[in-house]
Amino acid sequence: MTKAFDKIAGGLADAIAYAEGDTAKGRVAAGPDVKAIRAKTKLTQAKFADRLRVPVGTVRDWEQYRRSPDAPARTLLGMVDADPKAALDLIGRMA
Repeated sequence: MTKAFDKIAGGLADAIAYAEGDTAKGRVAAGPDVKAIRAKTKLTQAKFADRLRVPVGTVRDWEQYRRSPDAPARTLLGMVDADPKAALDLIGRMA
C-alpha cells in the first residue's frame, strides 16, 4: 500500500472512533457563541443582522448552529464580543 493510502486509512479510523464516542483523537473547532455575543448588544436578531450588514437568516443559522461563521465573520463577531459598543459604532461609520 502507498503512504497516502495509509494516511487516509488512519484518518478514517480516527473519524470512526470519534463518531463512536472516542474523543481522544478527534478535534472539533468550536465557533463563537453568536447568541451570547448578540445578547451583549441587547439587539434582536433582525437589528443585529442589520448592524453587521448580514441577512437575518445568516444570524439565525449561526445561532442555531446550522452554519458556522467564516473567518472574516468570526473576526467581526470577536470584535463585537470584546467591545460591543465600539465595534458596532465603527461598523456604523463605514456606511
